[in-house]
Amino acid sequence: MAGLAWALAFPKPSLAGLAWVAPGIMLFASIGSRAGVAFRLGYVAGLVHHLVSLYWLLYIPYLPGALVGWLTLSAYLALYPAVWVWACWRVFPGQPTAPNKLQPPGISQFLASKWSYRLRWSLGGALCWVALEMIRARFLTGFPWNLLGVSQYQILPLVQLASVTGVYGVSFLIVWSSILLSGAALLLLKRSAPPQAFTSPDWSRFASGPPERWTWLNELILPVLTVTIITAWGLRQITVAPASTPMLRAALVQPSIPQTLIWNPQEDANRFEKLIRLSQQALTSPADLLVWPEAAVPNLLRYDTNRLATVAKLAQTHRVWMIVGADDAEPRSHDGPAKDTVFYNASFLVSPTGQLEARYCKQQLVIFGEYIPLQPWLPFLRWFTPVEGGFTPGRHPVPFHLNRIAASILICFEDIFPHLVRRSVQPDTDFLLNLTNNGWFGESAAQWQHAVNAVFRAVENHLPLVRCANNGLTCWVDASGRLHDVYFQDSTDVYRAGFKRVSIPLPRPGPQLPPTFYRRHGDWFGWSCVGITAVIQRPRIWRITKNRRARSAPSIPATSG
Repeated sequence: MAGLAWALAFPKPSLAGLAWVAPGIMLFASIGSRAGVAFRLGYVAGLVHHLVSLYWLLYIPYLPGALVGWLTLSAYLALYPAVWVWACWRVFPGQPTAPNKLQPPGISQFLASKWSYRLRWSLGGALCWVALEMIRARFLTGFPWNLLGVSQYQILPLVQLASVTGVYGVSFLIVWSSILLSGAALLLLKRSAPPQAFTSPDWSRFASGPPERWTWLNELILPVLTVTIITAWGLRQITVAPASTPMLRAALVQPSIPQTLIWNPQEDANRFEKLIRLSQQALTSPADLLVWPEAAVPNLLRYDTNRLATVAKLAQTHRVWMIVGADDAEPRSHDGPAKDTVFYNASFLVSPTGQLEARYCKQQLVIFGEYIPLQPWLPFLRWFTPVEGGFTPGRHPVPFHLNRIAASILICFEDIFPHLVRRSVQPDTDFLLNLTNNGWFGESAAQWQHAVNAVFRAVENHLPLVRCANNGLTCWVDASGRLHDVYFQDSTDVYRAGFKRVSIPLPRPGPQLPPTFYRRHGDWFGWSCVGITAVIQRPRIWRITKNRRARSAPSIPATSG
């Protein structure tokens, strides 16, 4: 139940309220269980969640890799909620540490504890959740997909908290409230249920001596008050009337090329012709910028003279800046052999005169999608992916300057990494631009789950974020997190081919607002959660380790002098 509720909180169906109950259900489902059982219950909840929410991996048109990737990634990610459930019960106030008493507290022990103990424990549980999200966003290159706070993308007043704490602050608030909500439900159940409803010894003790009539409300006062204050502050942030600003007129092309055709060299000419045709239609109205999605240009743009000339002519004819996604290559070293070449997943800035002005190379590559790890030592891994070679990651962000307008470029799922996006924002950045493919996953929830992350990157940095996708949710997000132009004018089919003309607000000339707290200080909140969790968990883990070593040490028989 907890895992399924957790999954349904995300697109689609985006039932955001379920995120506020899932962590508490997951945690209290293991109440009274021994350590190993608590870990396994958390793992089951996590596994169900990821198998359901990441079902779209099965849409990848390469069945062996899709199935193995879906199962393996879900099995790995399920470890985090399993550790969380185990770690929360490890630090419950008054929890025994003797080797023969390692199980979490039962219901009676939990409810007999002081309110201040339960409050402190719930805060520790929220800290631990955020600490594990921070690790998941970085360990093994990181995969911060569907962080819990992202489920609230539609509640704009609440998500303004991300401008201070990043998305991790929203996750903290949800988990803290969920734990206390579950505790309140237990207290309410104790008050309302008759004693004969409980049969086990633990439940019998729990049923005796009902608490005061409104004790359960004590669990909810602080989280309700905190959420109310944050929401009121966030509402004020988004209702301040913005002054008139200059606008950037952008034409976004969505060709909707199936991934199987992208892999087929015989379709290269048709793909490119479709891009040109859609672009010409989009430019029938004046535009300042024309955008093509990730890997839109077949082959290597810099070295394909015919296609480069066509792109240059399009820019010159319409006097428009262009940002296009295309692969790139260069020698590994200038004095090395010609065959020693590295490849990049790149994007290019083309000026209205048809010149290539700048290039950005993707820094965060997709494992098994853009490179195969440990290939020299584990060559069999190639059986699970259609990738024959591999890309090299870019070394640093590269801002694109369109006269006096500056854009920070992100490719594919780079926009789900809060820390990477923050590093990509320069002092003069006017907007963020994400070029993505998403054609791997057909017409699934993957496109929606990817897009809603953009809400938090926009709020964290208080900048508009424009998305140009091959398939699904070509749109833009304003600095307060509102999604704009999600659908085509004549259709609600977000997966179709077409184009969109959008107007992006730019900063006014003159003094600018200071950067957000998150943009200035980064993941201060997330790292604080990591540090505090380490301090909380260390004494308990040290005692457990010491007890286990003592049990495993050989006994020395006593000898007479």
